[in-house]
Amino acid sequence: MERQYTRVDNIRQYVDNMLNSLTDMDRRRAGFVHLYGVGQAGALIALHRGHDREYAELAQIAGMLHDFSAYRDGVRENHAGRSSVEAEGILTDAGYFTAEEIGLICHAIEKHSDKEQTDAEFDEILKDADEMQHWLRNPMEEYCFRKDRTQRLAREFGLL
Repeated sequence: MERQYTRVDNIRQYVDNMLNSLTDMDRRRAGFVHLYGVGQAGALIALHRGHDREYAELAQIAGMLHDFSAYRDGVRENHAGRSSVEAEGILTDAGYFTAEEIGLICHAIEKHSDKEQTDAEFDEILKDADEMQHWLRNPMEEYCFRKDRTQRLAREFGLL
């Protein structure tokens, strides 16, 4: 069976183009690791929690776009809101997404920095994926491992 071209591949082109345009090699490397790591963690978490593959695909795309503006501009201030607006344009331009899917992804991106607040289920998957990637970037780093959200994830996945 041939590998099929998916919506993830389409969005990957946007992300790759943006990251490959960065002249700061450290930011470029960090962007590839973090954006794709959060995307993969999002898909894993969605599947682990019983969602179907299409839902997992949307979680992966949300992860790939959640810090898009922060990496492109190097500015952390209001990056969630800015990345949400940018993601809406990317997803609309791609032409493969319904208005409901775009709304779901963009809302999660907008809320992903509010880790202390509990939001809708899809929003929580993105927050957890972000937290998981930060932790797994270096499993020995106590700062990430000791966070409550990370501890809940580690228990959920049987890692404690």
